[in-house]
Amino acid sequence: MNALAYKSFSKAGGVFNMNFGHANEKQKQFYQARELYVCYGGARGGGKSHAIRVKSVGGALTYPGIRILIIRKHYPDMENSLITPIIQMVPMQIASYNQQAHIMQFANGSTIKFGHYDTGSDLEYQGQEFDWIFIDEATQFTEAQFRVLGACLRGTSDIPRRMYLTCNPGGIGHLWVKRLFVDREYRDGEKAEDYRFIQATVDDNPDLLKGSPGYLNMLDTLPDDVRRAWRYGDWNTLSGIFFPEFRRESHVIAPFVHVPQEWKKYRAFDYGLDMFACLWIAVNFDGRCYVYREVQQSGLIVSAAAALMNSLTPPTERIEFTIAPPDMWNRQKDSGRTMAEIFMENGVGIIKASNNRIQGWMALKELLKPVCSDKDRPGLLVTNECVGLIRNLPSIQHDEKNPSDCATEPHDITHICDACRYFAVTRVMGAQKMETQKPEELGDSGTDYDEEMTGGECDASYLNYGG
Repeated sequence: MNALAYKSFSKAGGVFNMNFGHANEKQKQFYQARELYVCYGGARGGGKSHAIRVKSVGGALTYPGIRILIIRKHYPDMENSLITPIIQMVPMQIASYNQQAHIMQFANGSTIKFGHYDTGSDLEYQGQEFDWIFIDEATQFTEAQFRVLGACLRGTSDIPRRMYLTCNPGGIGHLWVKRLFVDREYRDGEKAEDYRFIQATVDDNPDLLKGSPGYLNMLDTLPDDVRRAWRYGDWNTLSGIFFPEFRRESHVIAPFVHVPQEWKKYRAFDYGLDMFACLWIAVNFDGRCYVYREVQQSGLIVSAAAALMNSLTPPTERIEFTIAPPDMWNRQKDSGRTMAEIFMENGVGIIKASNNRIQGWMALKELLKPVCSDKDRPGLLVTNECVGLIRNLPSIQHDEKNPSDCATEPHDITHICDACRYFAVTRVMGAQKMETQKPEELGDSGTDYDEEMTGGECDASYLNYGG
Protein backbone atom coordinates (compact mmCIF):
# COMPACT_ATOMS: atom_id res chain seq x y z
CA MET A 1 0.00 0.00 0.00
CA ASN A 2 1.31 3.45 -0.89
CA ALA A 3 -0.37 5.78 1.58
CA LEU A 4 1.92 8.71 0.84
CA ALA A 5 0.26 10.04 -2.30
CA TYR A 6 -2.59 8.41 -4.24
CA LYS A 7 -4.22 5.00 -4.41
CA SER A 8 -5.76 3.57 -7.57
CA PHE A 9 -8.46 0.95 -7.62
CA SER A 10 -9.95 -0.59 -10.81
CA LYS A 11 -13.57 -1.50 -11.24
CA ALA A 12 -15.33 -2.33 -14.53
CA GLY A 13 -12.53 -0.82 -16.55
CA GLY A 14 -12.56 2.52 -14.74
CA VAL A 15 -9.82 3.92 -12.55
CA PHE A 16 -10.63 6.00 -9.51
CA ASN A 17 -8.08 7.98 -7.50
CA MET A 18 -8.31 8.73 -3.80
CA ASN A 19 -6.16 11.36 -2.15
CA PHE A 20 -4.84 10.01 1.14
CA GLY A 21 -3.10 13.26 1.89
CA HIS A 22 0.43 13.78 3.14
CA ALA A 23 1.74 11.42 5.83
CA ASN A 24 4.10 12.65 8.51
CA GLU A 25 7.04 10.51 9.58
CA LYS A 26 5.23 8.87 12.52
CA GLN A 27 2.21 8.04 10.37
CA LYS A 28 4.53 6.42 7.81
CA GLN A 29 5.88 4.19 10.59
CA PHE A 30 2.32 3.27 11.52
CA TYR A 31 1.37 2.40 7.93
CA GLN A 32 4.48 0.26 7.47
CA ALA A 33 4.37 -1.56 10.84
CA ARG A 34 3.97 -5.33 10.58
CA GLU A 35 3.69 -6.38 14.24
CA LEU A 36 0.57 -8.13 15.49
CA TYR A 37 -0.29 -5.24 17.85
CA VAL A 38 0.62 -1.70 16.85
CA CYS A 39 -0.16 1.26 19.11
CA TYR A 40 0.02 4.81 17.76
CA GLY A 41 -0.18 8.10 19.60
CA GLY A 42 0.50 8.97 23.18
CA ALA A 43 -0.44 12.65 23.00
CA ARG A 44 -3.13 14.92 21.59
CA GLY A 45 -2.80 16.17 18.02
CA GLY A 46 -0.57 13.38 16.69
CA GLY A 47 -2.82 12.61 13.72
CA LYS A 48 -4.35 9.40 15.09
CA SER A 49 -7.77 9.62 13.41
CA HIS A 50 -6.27 10.36 10.01
CA ALA A 51 -3.90 7.42 10.40
CA ILE A 52 -6.83 5.07 11.09
CA ARG A 53 -8.76 6.34 8.07
CA VAL A 54 -5.86 5.89 5.66
CA LYS A 55 -4.71 2.54 7.04
CA SER A 56 -8.18 0.96 7.09
CA VAL A 57 -9.21 2.08 3.61
CA GLY A 58 -5.79 1.20 2.24
CA GLY A 59 -6.11 -2.27 3.74
CA ALA A 60 -9.57 -2.73 2.23
CA LEU A 61 -8.18 -1.90 -1.21
CA THR A 62 -4.98 -3.93 -0.87
CA TYR A 63 -6.55 -7.17 0.42
CA PRO A 64 -9.78 -8.06 -1.43
CA GLY A 65 -12.26 -9.64 0.95
CA ILE A 66 -10.59 -8.38 4.10
CA ARG A 67 -12.87 -7.95 7.14
CA ILE A 68 -12.02 -4.84 9.15
CA LEU A 69 -13.53 -3.63 12.43
CA ILE A 70 -13.10 -0.05 13.65
CA ILE A 71 -14.31 0.36 17.19
CA ARG A 72 -14.74 3.03 19.86
CA LYS A 73 -16.31 2.89 23.27
CA HIS A 74 -19.31 4.97 22.16
CA TYR A 75 -20.54 4.84 18.58
CA PRO A 76 -21.47 8.56 18.21
CA ASP A 77 -17.85 9.52 19.01
CA MET A 78 -16.65 8.10 15.68
CA GLU A 79 -19.23 9.60 13.36
CA ASN A 80 -17.47 12.94 12.82
CA SER A 81 -13.88 11.77 13.27
CA LEU A 82 -13.96 8.52 11.28
CA ILE A 83 -17.16 7.52 9.50
CA THR A 84 -18.03 10.75 7.68
CA PRO A 85 -14.43 11.45 6.56
CA ILE A 86 -14.05 7.87 5.27
CA ILE A 87 -17.34 8.12 3.34
CA GLN A 88 -16.09 11.37 1.79
CA MET A 89 -12.71 9.78 1.02
CA VAL A 90 -14.04 6.73 -0.83
CA PRO A 91 -15.87 7.29 -4.17
CA MET A 92 -19.32 5.70 -4.48
CA GLN A 93 -18.10 3.55 -7.37
CA ILE A 94 -15.65 1.85 -5.02
CA ALA A 95 -17.73 1.33 -1.88
CA SER A 96 -21.15 2.00 -0.42
CA TYR A 97 -22.07 2.62 3.19
CA ASN A 98 -25.02 0.94 4.92
CA GLN A 99 -25.97 3.37 7.66
CA GLN A 100 -28.26 0.97 9.51
CA ALA A 101 -25.70 -1.85 9.65
CA HIS A 102 -22.76 0.59 10.05
CA ILE A 103 -20.83 -1.31 7.37
CA MET A 104 -18.90 -0.03 4.34
CA GLN A 105 -19.00 -2.63 1.55
CA PHE A 106 -16.27 -2.45 -1.09
CA ALA A 107 -16.65 -3.69 -4.65
CA ASN A 108 -13.76 -6.12 -4.16
CA GLY A 109 -15.57 -7.84 -1.28
CA SER A 110 -13.78 -6.03 1.55
CA THR A 111 -15.82 -4.63 4.45
CA ILE A 112 -15.23 -2.08 7.18
CA LYS A 113 -17.58 -2.39 10.14
CA PHE A 114 -17.92 0.50 12.60
CA GLY A 115 -18.85 -0.58 16.10
CA HIS A 116 -18.91 0.40 19.74
CA TYR A 117 -17.92 -1.57 22.81
CA ASP A 118 -19.47 -0.19 25.96
CA THR A 119 -19.82 -1.98 29.30
CA GLY A 120 -21.79 -5.20 28.88
CA SER A 121 -21.18 -5.55 25.13
CA ASP A 122 -18.99 -8.67 25.40
CA LEU A 123 -21.54 -11.02 23.82
CA GLU A 124 -21.87 -8.76 20.80
CA TYR A 125 -18.32 -9.61 19.67
CA GLN A 126 -17.85 -13.14 20.93
CA GLY A 127 -17.68 -15.50 17.96
CA GLN A 128 -17.11 -12.80 15.34
CA GLU A 129 -14.09 -12.92 13.04
CA PHE A 130 -12.04 -10.03 11.66
CA ASP A 131 -8.70 -9.78 9.88
CA TRP A 132 -7.85 -6.29 11.12
CA ILE A 133 -9.20 -4.54 14.19
CA PHE A 134 -8.73 -0.84 14.95
CA ILE A 135 -9.34 0.30 18.55
CA ASP A 136 -9.64 4.07 18.61
CA GLU A 137 -8.89 5.67 22.01
CA ALA A 138 -7.76 2.33 23.41
CA THR A 139 -7.23 3.69 26.93
CA GLN A 140 -11.02 3.97 27.25
CA PHE A 141 -11.20 0.15 27.19
CA THR A 142 -10.38 -2.38 29.89
CA GLU A 143 -7.77 -5.05 29.32
CA ALA A 144 -10.55 -7.66 29.41
CA GLN A 145 -12.27 -5.90 26.49
CA PHE A 146 -8.96 -5.78 24.63
CA ARG A 147 -8.61 -9.54 25.09
CA VAL A 148 -12.18 -10.20 23.92
CA LEU A 149 -11.49 -8.24 20.74
CA GLY A 150 -8.16 -10.03 20.32
CA ALA A 151 -10.05 -13.34 20.27
CA CYS A 152 -11.97 -12.04 17.23
CA LEU A 153 -8.72 -11.65 15.28
CA ARG A 154 -8.90 -14.88 13.31
CA GLY A 155 -9.98 -16.44 10.00
CA THR A 156 -9.03 -18.92 7.30
CA SER A 157 -7.64 -16.52 4.69
CA ASP A 158 -3.94 -15.76 4.26
CA ILE A 159 -4.46 -12.08 5.12
CA PRO A 160 -2.05 -11.11 7.95
CA ARG A 161 -3.93 -10.58 11.21
CA ARG A 162 -3.32 -7.21 12.83
CA MET A 163 -4.69 -5.05 15.63
CA TYR A 164 -4.10 -1.30 15.56
CA LEU A 165 -4.62 0.91 18.60
CA THR A 166 -4.59 4.68 19.05
CA CYS A 167 -4.66 6.38 22.42
CA ASN A 168 -3.60 9.10 24.84
CA PRO A 169 -2.40 8.68 28.44
CA GLY A 170 -5.17 8.46 31.05
CA GLY A 171 -8.45 6.58 31.13
CA ILE A 172 -9.43 3.23 32.57
CA GLY A 173 -7.09 1.38 30.21
CA HIS A 174 -4.00 3.46 31.00
CA LEU A 175 -2.28 0.71 33.00
CA TRP A 176 -2.50 -2.18 30.54
CA VAL A 177 -1.63 -0.01 27.51
CA LYS A 178 1.36 1.42 29.36
CA ARG A 179 2.47 -2.04 30.50
CA LEU A 180 2.32 -3.62 27.04
CA PHE A 181 3.45 -0.80 24.76
CA VAL A 182 5.39 1.73 26.83
CA ASP A 183 7.00 -0.21 29.69
CA ARG A 184 7.06 -3.44 27.64
CA GLU A 185 6.49 -5.66 30.65
CA TYR A 186 5.14 -9.00 29.48
CA ARG A 187 3.50 -11.92 31.23
CA ASP A 188 3.31 -15.58 30.34
CA GLY A 189 1.95 -16.04 26.83
CA GLU A 190 2.80 -12.47 25.72
CA LYS A 191 5.63 -12.05 23.20
CA ALA A 192 7.60 -8.82 23.09
CA GLU A 193 8.02 -9.07 19.31
CA ASP A 194 4.22 -8.87 18.85
CA TYR A 195 3.98 -5.34 20.28
CA ARG A 196 5.10 -2.00 18.86
CA PHE A 197 4.54 1.51 20.13
CA ILE A 198 4.84 4.59 17.91
CA GLN A 199 4.94 7.72 20.05
CA ALA A 200 3.47 10.76 18.26
CA THR A 201 2.81 14.25 19.60
CA VAL A 202 1.46 17.43 18.10
CA ASP A 203 5.02 18.35 17.12
CA ASP A 204 4.97 15.39 14.71
CA ASN A 205 1.90 16.78 12.92
CA PRO A 206 2.97 19.90 10.98
CA ASP A 207 -0.31 20.01 9.04
CA LEU A 208 -2.26 20.50 12.26
CA LEU A 209 0.15 23.14 13.56
CA LYS A 210 -0.17 25.01 10.28
CA GLY A 211 -3.95 24.75 10.06
CA SER A 212 -4.64 25.38 13.78
CA PRO A 213 -1.80 27.47 15.19
CA GLY A 214 -3.74 28.12 18.41
CA TYR A 215 -3.96 24.43 19.27
CA LEU A 216 -0.40 24.28 20.58
CA ASN A 217 -0.98 27.27 22.83
CA MET A 218 -4.13 25.62 24.20
CA LEU A 219 -2.13 22.52 25.16
CA ASP A 220 0.63 24.62 26.75
CA THR A 221 -1.84 26.42 29.05
CA LEU A 222 -3.36 23.24 30.52
CA PRO A 223 -2.72 22.27 34.18
CA ASP A 224 0.70 20.71 34.68
CA ASP A 225 -0.28 17.04 34.90
CA VAL A 226 -2.76 17.28 32.02
CA ARG A 227 -0.26 19.20 29.90
CA ARG A 228 2.45 16.61 30.43
CA ALA A 229 0.04 13.86 29.36
CA TRP A 230 -1.70 15.56 26.44
CA ARG A 231 1.11 17.77 25.11
CA TYR A 232 4.12 15.52 25.58
CA GLY A 233 2.58 12.06 25.95
CA ASP A 234 4.00 11.51 29.43
CA TRP A 235 2.68 8.11 30.55
CA ASN A 236 3.91 8.63 34.10
CA THR A 237 1.32 11.31 34.73
CA LEU A 238 -2.42 10.90 34.44
CA SER A 239 -5.18 13.36 33.72
CA GLY A 240 -8.34 12.54 35.59
CA ILE A 241 -6.75 10.55 38.41
CA PHE A 242 -8.80 10.50 41.60
CA PHE A 243 -5.88 10.55 44.05
CA PRO A 244 -3.39 13.21 42.94
CA GLU A 245 -2.35 13.32 46.61
CA PHE A 246 -0.59 9.96 46.26
CA ARG A 247 3.10 10.28 45.43
CA ARG A 248 5.52 7.40 45.48
CA GLU A 249 8.31 9.56 46.88
CA SER A 250 6.27 10.60 49.93
CA HIS A 251 3.91 7.65 50.52
CA VAL A 252 6.07 4.59 49.84
CA ILE A 253 8.57 3.43 52.47
CA ALA A 254 10.92 0.52 53.05
CA PRO A 255 9.37 -2.60 54.59
CA PHE A 256 9.50 -3.24 58.34
CA VAL A 257 11.87 -5.80 59.76
CA HIS A 258 9.31 -6.19 62.54
CA VAL A 259 6.15 -4.13 62.91
CA PRO A 260 6.26 -2.79 66.51
CA GLN A 261 4.25 -5.10 68.72
CA GLU A 262 2.68 -2.18 70.58
CA TRP A 263 1.04 -0.75 67.45
CA LYS A 264 -2.60 -1.54 66.78
CA LYS A 265 -3.09 -3.77 63.75
CA TYR A 266 -6.12 -4.17 61.50
CA ARG A 267 -7.15 -5.96 58.33
CA ALA A 268 -9.47 -4.64 55.62
CA PHE A 269 -10.60 -6.57 52.56
CA ASP A 270 -12.82 -6.56 49.53
CA TYR A 271 -14.14 -9.83 48.20
CA GLY A 272 -15.32 -11.07 44.84
CA LEU A 273 -14.82 -14.34 43.04
CA ASP A 274 -12.91 -12.35 40.42
CA MET A 275 -10.58 -10.89 43.06
CA PHE A 276 -9.98 -11.14 46.79
CA ALA A 277 -7.90 -8.21 48.06
CA CYS A 278 -6.79 -7.76 51.66
CA LEU A 279 -4.61 -5.18 53.43
CA TRP A 280 -2.85 -5.35 56.79
CA ILE A 281 -2.54 -1.91 58.41
CA ALA A 282 -0.75 -0.86 61.62
CA VAL A 283 -1.46 2.38 63.48
CA ASN A 284 1.29 3.97 65.55
CA PHE A 285 1.17 6.18 68.66
CA ASP A 286 0.59 9.34 66.57
CA GLY A 287 -2.30 7.84 64.59
CA ARG A 288 -0.27 7.40 61.43
CA CYS A 289 -1.27 4.32 59.43
CA TYR A 290 1.12 1.89 57.74
CA VAL A 291 -0.02 -0.61 55.11
CA TYR A 292 2.58 -3.33 55.63
CA ARG A 293 1.13 -6.39 53.90
CA GLU A 294 -1.26 -7.14 51.05
CA VAL A 295 -2.64 -10.02 49.06
CA GLN A 296 -4.61 -10.16 45.80
CA GLN A 297 -5.85 -13.44 44.38
CA SER A 298 -8.69 -14.38 42.07
CA GLY A 299 -10.91 -17.46 41.97
CA LEU A 300 -11.16 -17.98 45.74
CA ILE A 301 -14.36 -19.15 47.39
CA VAL A 302 -15.14 -17.52 50.74
CA SER A 303 -13.63 -20.26 52.93
CA ALA A 304 -10.44 -20.26 50.84
CA ALA A 305 -10.18 -16.46 51.13
CA ALA A 306 -10.51 -16.72 54.91
CA ALA A 307 -7.87 -19.46 55.03
CA LEU A 308 -5.47 -17.37 52.94
CA MET A 309 -5.99 -14.37 55.19
CA ASN A 310 -5.25 -16.44 58.29
CA SER A 311 -2.21 -18.11 56.75
CA LEU A 312 -0.62 -14.73 56.03
CA THR A 313 -1.21 -13.47 59.58
CA PRO A 314 1.49 -14.75 61.98
CA PRO A 315 0.15 -16.32 65.21
CA THR A 316 2.03 -13.72 67.26
CA GLU A 317 0.36 -10.84 65.39
CA ARG A 318 -2.72 -9.57 67.22
CA ILE A 319 -5.36 -8.19 64.86
CA GLU A 320 -7.81 -5.84 66.60
CA PHE A 321 -10.54 -6.53 64.02
CA THR A 322 -11.06 -7.17 60.32
CA ILE A 323 -13.10 -4.71 58.24
CA ALA A 324 -15.33 -6.17 55.53
CA PRO A 325 -17.59 -4.77 52.78
CA PRO A 326 -21.31 -4.53 53.66
CA ASP A 327 -22.39 -7.00 50.99
CA MET A 328 -20.81 -9.79 53.05
CA TRP A 329 -24.03 -9.67 55.11
CA ASN A 330 -26.35 -10.20 52.13
CA ARG A 331 -28.18 -13.52 52.40
CA GLN A 332 -27.69 -16.00 49.57
CA LYS A 333 -30.90 -16.99 47.81
CA ASP A 334 -30.08 -20.69 47.69
CA SER A 335 -28.89 -21.20 51.28
CA GLY A 336 -30.14 -18.20 53.24
CA ARG A 337 -26.66 -17.84 54.69
CA THR A 338 -24.35 -14.84 54.46
CA MET A 339 -20.72 -14.75 53.44
CA ALA A 340 -20.04 -13.05 56.77
CA GLU A 341 -21.11 -16.26 58.53
CA ILE A 342 -18.72 -18.31 56.42
CA PHE A 343 -15.82 -15.97 57.17
CA MET A 344 -16.54 -16.20 60.89
CA GLU A 345 -16.94 -19.99 60.76
CA ASN A 346 -13.47 -20.11 59.23
CA GLY A 347 -11.84 -18.12 62.00
CA VAL A 348 -12.16 -14.56 60.67
CA GLY A 349 -14.33 -12.28 62.79
CA ILE A 350 -15.39 -9.28 60.74
CA ILE A 351 -17.09 -5.93 61.24
CA LYS A 352 -19.16 -4.12 58.64
CA ALA A 353 -17.67 -1.07 56.92
CA SER A 354 -19.74 1.88 55.76
CA ASN A 355 -20.83 1.62 52.14
CA ASN A 356 -20.93 5.39 51.64
CA ARG A 357 -18.49 5.59 48.75
CA ILE A 358 -18.12 9.38 48.72
CA GLN A 359 -17.52 9.54 52.47
CA GLY A 360 -15.03 6.68 52.23
CA TRP A 361 -13.01 8.21 49.40
CA MET A 362 -12.91 11.58 51.18
CA ALA A 363 -11.66 9.85 54.33
CA LEU A 364 -8.92 8.18 52.30
CA LYS A 365 -7.96 11.50 50.70
CA GLU A 366 -7.57 12.94 54.19
CA LEU A 367 -5.24 10.12 55.15
CA LEU A 368 -3.13 10.70 52.06
CA LYS A 369 -2.54 14.35 52.96
CA PRO A 370 0.24 15.35 55.38
CA VAL A 371 -1.10 15.11 58.94
CA CYS A 372 0.00 15.09 62.60
CA SER A 373 3.01 17.05 63.75
CA ASP A 374 5.36 15.57 61.17
CA LYS A 375 4.16 17.62 58.22
CA ASP A 376 6.42 16.04 55.63
CA ARG A 377 4.82 12.61 55.96
CA PRO A 378 1.19 11.75 55.15
CA GLY A 379 -1.23 9.97 57.44
CA LEU A 380 -1.07 6.80 55.34
CA LEU A 381 2.21 5.18 54.31
CA VAL A 382 2.68 2.01 52.25
CA THR A 383 5.66 -0.34 52.31
CA ASN A 384 7.17 -1.05 48.93
CA GLU A 385 6.19 -4.72 49.20
CA CYS A 386 2.53 -3.74 48.68
CA VAL A 387 2.93 -3.40 44.93
CA GLY A 388 -0.78 -3.80 44.12
CA LEU A 389 -1.92 -0.82 46.19
CA ILE A 390 1.03 1.28 45.01
CA ARG A 391 0.18 0.53 41.38
CA ASN A 392 -3.61 0.80 41.52
CA LEU A 393 -4.29 3.64 43.96
CA PRO A 394 -2.71 6.36 41.79
CA SER A 395 -4.32 4.92 38.65
CA ILE A 396 -7.97 4.89 39.60
CA GLN A 397 -9.99 7.53 37.74
CA HIS A 398 -12.88 9.89 38.47
CA ASP A 399 -16.32 8.53 37.65
CA GLU A 400 -17.53 10.14 34.42
CA LYS A 401 -20.96 10.97 35.87
CA ASN A 402 -20.00 11.74 39.47
CA PRO A 403 -16.62 13.47 39.93
CA SER A 404 -16.84 12.91 43.70
CA ASP A 405 -16.72 9.14 43.16
CA CYS A 406 -14.15 6.77 41.68
CA ALA A 407 -14.74 4.95 38.44
CA THR A 408 -15.68 1.30 38.97
CA GLU A 409 -13.72 0.24 35.89
CA PRO A 410 -11.35 -1.37 35.30
CA HIS A 411 -12.77 -3.64 37.96
CA ASP A 412 -9.55 -5.56 38.52
CA ILE A 413 -7.80 -2.52 40.03
CA THR A 414 -10.68 -1.33 42.22
CA HIS A 415 -10.80 -4.19 44.77
CA ILE A 416 -7.64 -3.27 46.65
CA CYS A 417 -8.58 0.42 46.54
CA ASP A 418 -11.98 -0.44 48.01
CA ALA A 419 -10.26 -2.37 50.81
CA CYS A 420 -8.26 0.76 51.62
CA ARG A 421 -11.46 2.82 51.53
CA TYR A 422 -13.17 0.50 54.03
CA PHE A 423 -10.27 0.99 56.43
CA ALA A 424 -10.21 4.78 55.98
CA VAL A 425 -13.93 5.21 56.68
CA THR A 426 -13.86 2.97 59.79
CA ARG A 427 -12.94 4.48 63.13
CA VAL A 428 -9.82 2.75 64.42
CA MET A 429 -7.70 3.36 67.49
CA GLY A 430 -4.01 4.16 67.47
CA ALA A 431 -1.45 2.68 69.80
CA GLN A 432 -1.30 4.06 73.34
CA LYS A 433 1.84 4.42 75.36
CA MET A 434 1.70 2.81 78.79
CA GLU A 435 2.64 5.21 81.57
CA THR A 436 5.17 3.70 83.93
CA GLN A 437 5.09 4.67 87.61
CA LYS A 438 7.95 4.19 89.99
CA PRO A 439 6.76 1.90 92.79
CA GLU A 440 6.76 3.56 96.17
CA GLU A 441 8.85 2.00 98.84
CA LEU A 442 7.06 0.86 101.97
CA GLY A 443 7.23 3.51 104.70
CA ASP A 444 8.24 6.43 102.47
CA SER A 445 5.05 8.30 103.39
CA GLY A 446 6.20 8.55 107.02
CA THR A 447 3.41 6.34 108.40
CA ASP A 448 3.46 2.72 109.37
CA TYR A 449 1.17 -0.04 108.14
CA ASP A 450 -1.35 0.20 111.02
CA GLU A 451 -1.70 3.94 110.60
CA GLU A 452 -2.24 3.59 106.85
CA MET A 453 -4.93 0.96 107.31
CA THR A 454 -6.80 2.44 110.31
CA GLY A 455 -6.39 6.14 109.80
CA GLY A 456 -4.15 6.68 112.81
CA GLU A 457 -4.77 6.98 116.53
CA CYS A 458 -8.33 7.30 117.74
CA ASP A 459 -9.20 10.90 118.65
CA ALA A 460 -12.26 13.21 119.02
CA SER A 461 -12.74 13.40 115.25
CA TYR A 462 -14.08 9.85 115.23
CA LEU A 463 -17.06 11.03 117.37
CA ASN A 464 -18.14 13.53 114.71
CA TYR A 465 -17.47 11.26 111.63
CA GLY A 466 -20.22 11.56 109.09
CA GLY A 467 -21.80 14.71 110.53
